[in-house]
Amino acid sequence: MKKIGLVGGMSWTSTLDYYKYINQSINEKLGGLNSAECILYSLNFSDIQDRGWTNSYDLILNACKSLKSNNVDFIVLCANTAHLFADEIQSTLGIPIVHIASATAEEIRRHKLLKVGLLGTKFTMEMDFYRNKLREYHIEAIVPSEKKDIEDIQDIVKNELGKGIISKTSKQKFVRYTNELRERGAEGLILGCTEIPMLIGQTDFEFPVFDTTKIHVERIVNFALDK
Repeated sequence: MKKIGLVGGMSWTSTLDYYKYINQSINEKLGGLNSAECILYSLNFSDIQDRGWTNSYDLILNACKSLKSNNVDFIVLCANTAHLFADEIQSTLGIPIVHIASATAEEIRRHKLLKVGLLGTKFTMEMDFYRNKLREYHIEAIVPSEKKDIEDIQDIVKNELGKGIISKTSKQKFVRYTNELRERGAEGLILGCTEIPMLIGQTDFEFPVFDTTKIHVERIVNFALDK
């Protein structure tokens, strides 16, 4: 089994899911008392919020360097937005990073979809790094067209879900945003922030919903087990 290096804390609520799902999956596949061999570097999310994601490269790079120095075999960034730096860090450190958008794109292609809705942080929705990765797989991703909706999603992710707060009103908003994307031609929905599955999921919709946390975990576990 390969040793996994996890960069978490972005936020701690979703990092809990990563740790739980990875260990559950390892145990399901290997049985007995088997669990993941892993090291977690949990960042202070406030540091990233204070700087802004685009100015946080060195924080995430240093976390990855620390994990590499502890002889992990590959690195996992436990947040969609952190993959803004994934390709650069992998190139700089020469260590594999299991990319969440690549894993998600392959799952979307398995469903033979070409156009999907994307909900995530404002950075994931507005910047090109995530959508460009999907384009490599010939997948078009669309996001809410209204700036105020994007800001509202960001506020809910940051000030509610990032603190473990679940609101019925916020869930209704996310359902509305999703239905609007569906009206614009989305054939499925990417939950492109690892906190969003706390609020909505496949049971809320009749078209495919892609939980990036669980998709990522499946790829991580297979990589760790050389599958």
